[in-house]
Amino acid sequence: MILIFVRTIFLYLLVLIVMRFMGKREISQLQPFELVISIMIADLATTPMSETGIPILYGIIPILGLLMMHIMISIINLKSIRIREIICGKPRILMYRGKIDEKAMRKENFTINELQERLRVNGIFNLEDVEYAILETSGQITVIPKPAKRGTTPEDFGMEPEYVGMSYDLVIDGKVMTDNLQKLGKDYNWLKKQVEKFHIEPEEALVVVLSGNGSIFCQKKMPNT
Repeated sequence: MILIFVRTIFLYLLVLIVMRFMGKREISQLQPFELVISIMIADLATTPMSETGIPILYGIIPILGLLMMHIMISIINLKSIRIREIICGKPRILMYRGKIDEKAMRKENFTINELQERLRVNGIFNLEDVEYAILETSGQITVIPKPAKRGTTPEDFGMEPEYVGMSYDLVIDGKVMTDNLQKLGKDYNWLKKQVEKFHIEPEEALVVVLSGNGSIFCQKKMPNT
């Protein structure tokens, strides 16, 4: 039992590291070759995890081999557009200027009901509101509504909104984020002065965030019970 436990922990950490090297895509955004490699890695790790009679190297070596394959294919994708299209495919327009492209739908084995479902996910509930619908290589649908159905922006009214930068976490669960303070050119003393306005110390805060417009959000941690 202890051996199975140790093998499980080791293989879990190995798969975690390998998946980390493969990038940060969501499952729904994986390219076909990435999805295949992910499934194979999971299967290869499962067998030596539970079968103690199988040497653990029989799982490690193929997993590392698949990682190398992933790296090689990713490099090739970066170097060659043609090979990238062969491996990953290319986006296909399912709706063009408000009309459904039946040939494109058939080539992608896409039904009208599936198209309507994907449009609803994008907040579009009527086919007549769509100017373009593009099936991306990841399987996601990108929707461009007709001009009359698009949301208005300040630019439409000749307005230029004030620039707002990104927000930074300064304290998370009582831990000071020193790296973020350094990026901002601030130090602990500056942080302490900001947090004192809320009548607490930085270490007593559940969260402290500096927003893009310069305002501070701070909340105190609940006392331990």
